[in-house]
Amino acid sequence: MYPKSEKRFLAINSIAITTLFLLILAGGIVRTSGSGMGCPDWPKCFGQYIPPTSESGLPVNYRERFVEIRVQKNEKFAKLLVGLGFTELAKEIRSDKSILIPEEFNAVKTWIEYINRLLGVLFGLFLIICLIFSFTYLRSRKLIFFLSLLNLFLVGFQGWLGSVVVSTNLLGWVVTVHMLLAMGILAISIYTYYLARIIRERNMLSSRLGGIVKHVAIFTVLLTVLQIALGTTVREQVDSIAIAMNNLNRAEWIERIGINFVLHRDLALLVFLSNGILFFMVRNRFAMNGFQFKYASIVIVLIVIQGIIGFILAYLALPPVAQALHIIVASLLFGSQFYLMLLLNKKKISNRKS
Repeated sequence: MYPKSEKRFLAINSIAITTLFLLILAGGIVRTSGSGMGCPDWPKCFGQYIPPTSESGLPVNYRERFVEIRVQKNEKFAKLLVGLGFTELAKEIRSDKSILIPEEFNAVKTWIEYINRLLGVLFGLFLIICLIFSFTYLRSRKLIFFLSLLNLFLVGFQGWLGSVVVSTNLLGWVVTVHMLLAMGILAISIYTYYLARIIRERNMLSSRLGGIVKHVAIFTVLLTVLQIALGTTVREQVDSIAIAMNNLNRAEWIERIGINFVLHRDLALLVFLSNGILFFMVRNRFAMNGFQFKYASIVIVLIVIQGIIGFILAYLALPPVAQALHIIVASLLFGSQFYLMLLLNKKKISNRKS
């Protein structure tokens, strides 16, 4: 039986994880709808906490005003990069003329981006509550408290990075770091949930050690992270091609991507193969009614769904809906793989006292 304090932590942690998946989906919709610059400033949107639904609600000189703010923020970011030794990256930001182009108001794109930001705020609030509820583990499992605290700091950094994404007009490598950091935050949330559960539910862990299966699971997780990073770079190229072709002739976009798309496509085959091997290893070593087999099965289902979506993207001219689904399924796959990897880590965890 769980004490009430622990039940509260598990419940709010589950809600936080679900909200993060919704946030990732919203981010995918923002990218595919071209709404990334729907709000040209941050944390407000067109200088307001609640953006207007028409251009009449904005100042006459709003275009010039937000360009000036963006330039100032980019200069601060460039100075930070120089101080950290990334002189070339700073030069790239300073020489980017696209940030000087005023952002036109589009009510639909503005509200898509605004809803995305609201989900981000909601997720942050849930993490604050998680941290408060994690105080109950200061005696039994201090790591849960410290990881909850770390996650809150990472979300704050992610929020700042989001402002950089906006000010740099969706600069490629910044967007990639933004996505990978989201995966890191997701991993910490899942890990704290896992630690909180196994204190009371040791039956989640098999009596058999993971052995080589654990190593294969780690490999699949790392492979998926690499695939997500590579997929993000492909997405950045698609955005650039779309702008260059004025969003016309979508069927030709794939051909223009080049080697990154080929690597992303071929790596998908390795992801499928490695996860298939992992599934059969789990099936042969663990009980069919156990958590390990359950999550190995979920991983396979997600792999198949992702393969179908990938085929649609490659051969049906990159439908926007498929692009958004591609991102969220990749995140769900990573989360399931990571949780499965934890369930195989029996020896170290199960021998520790509550």
